[in-house]
Amino acid sequence: MWRLKTVQHKARLQNSGVEEFKLKRREQEKALRQARRDRQLVSKRLLLHEDEDECEEEGPMDTHTTLTGDQMVELLRGLQGGGEKKASQFRELRRALKDTNLQLIFIRLENSMRVVVGLLSGLDAQCRVEAGKCLHTLSHSPYTEVGMACLLTTPYLLTYLSGQSAKFTELCLYTLGNLCPENEVIRDKLLAQGIIPALAQCVQNHSGTLAVLEAVAFTLSQLLQAKDAEQKIVPLVLTSGLTSYLMAGLNSDPEYGIGAAIECAWCLHYLSCSETHSSMLVNQGALLQCSSLLVTLGRAVAHGESMEGLELLIWPLLRCLGNLLARGDAYEEAGVRVSDCRLLSALCVFAQSFLHTHPALAREGLWVLNNLTADSAVWCSAVLCSGLVPVLIQLMPFSQGINSMVLRTLGNVAHKRTAFCLQLVQAGLLPALCATLKMAEAEVVTLTLEVLHMLVASSPRVAEEFIQLKGVSVLEMMLFNSEESLRLRAACIIDQLPQPVVDG
Repeated sequence: MWRLKTVQHKARLQNSGVEEFKLKRREQEKALRQARRDRQLVSKRLLLHEDEDECEEEGPMDTHTTLTGDQMVELLRGLQGGGEKKASQFRELRRALKDTNLQLIFIRLENSMRVVVGLLSGLDAQCRVEAGKCLHTLSHSPYTEVGMACLLTTPYLLTYLSGQSAKFTELCLYTLGNLCPENEVIRDKLLAQGIIPALAQCVQNHSGTLAVLEAVAFTLSQLLQAKDAEQKIVPLVLTSGLTSYLMAGLNSDPEYGIGAAIECAWCLHYLSCSETHSSMLVNQGALLQCSSLLVTLGRAVAHGESMEGLELLIWPLLRCLGNLLARGDAYEEAGVRVSDCRLLSALCVFAQSFLHTHPALAREGLWVLNNLTADSAVWCSAVLCSGLVPVLIQLMPFSQGINSMVLRTLGNVAHKRTAFCLQLVQAGLLPALCATLKMAEAEVVTLTLEVLHMLVASSPRVAEEFIQLKGVSVLEMMLFNSEESLRLRAACIIDQLPQPVVDG
């Protein structure tokens, strides 16, 4: 939640104006949080199979084999009949099924999926693998009708998650993950068939196999993005034991890639979106785990040691941490302590390092910083003591939500104590506020006025310094050229300033 405490003016706004402003802000913050939940990353993944690898090594080839409907029928009969050619026929079928039109023709053939089920559940290991690959290709289809046809196979796919072959398990997982977002009917069916316990058992059986953990987390993230996940899925996940594996996956050896850590982090983010159950996630250590990893990643980014694509891991970690910190009691429940301010420094490093390449990610880091300081004088004091205010001031000229997030954080600090206001002024905040007063964005100007009012009210010396910076002329212009809410705020600040002495 993005919070900035209401400024207490001596010359108060009319009650109706204050309440309207508060209501507008609450609605805006609710919309922002909802946008984070709704900005889903549902996707399908198509694994590259070993025989395709070999074909690519030999040279370029067509992406798929084109068959007519009659040829597809003959191929299906061949699979039903058995024989030594069954495995090669399956490979031919799989390549043909890359054509989305042929996918529709295939599933509409009588008994086509039952043939696949029969071979998937049969004793021939090679045919079982080929049937699994065919299903995986079908699961990648853009047509919901194809996904629905695959429902016949899901009990077997779930059963094979407890198998010993990591590669075949991975294949089954990605197939299930591709089917999950198709529609509510498929998700409900998978939940009824026990997909959550199956995923927990799978990751336990293949403990230490990062490829399987990544596939489990991918499948789980597909489930967690459902609109009804908070009611139907999140409680099952939090009581299944999966979260401990997800948090352990965050610290997987980067030498083997960060794919598993990224998928695990997104799962934790989707879990943290649950306002009802996020306290359980905090109690299980997610807040501490995410903050600890962000500190490590911040150090790596600061030293220029970050690997390519590291921002893909930082992003869900920031969102998870920010969501959990939006709960007012998260600090006490997690026992978070910031004596060394490393987390604050990491957040500022992200804001600076990704400012030009990934400005939205820089804003996410500042959003977390805002949530840290919203309800804690300790964190606000840490911002001052760690010398981060000059860093934040340097970010104030930047748009795309960067400056508004900085102003919210500085407003949180100023609101806590009068002494904090004086330290902000000593760090050079007043000239920066005079600059943001002239910006075109109404939100930025409003936040600037709120912070400025707290600073001016804190000390006559601060008011005098603001006058010397010729800030009064900007406020006076607002009295004639701005919307009513800005005019009222500007007038409140002017009333706080010492009046010039007129010689009599």
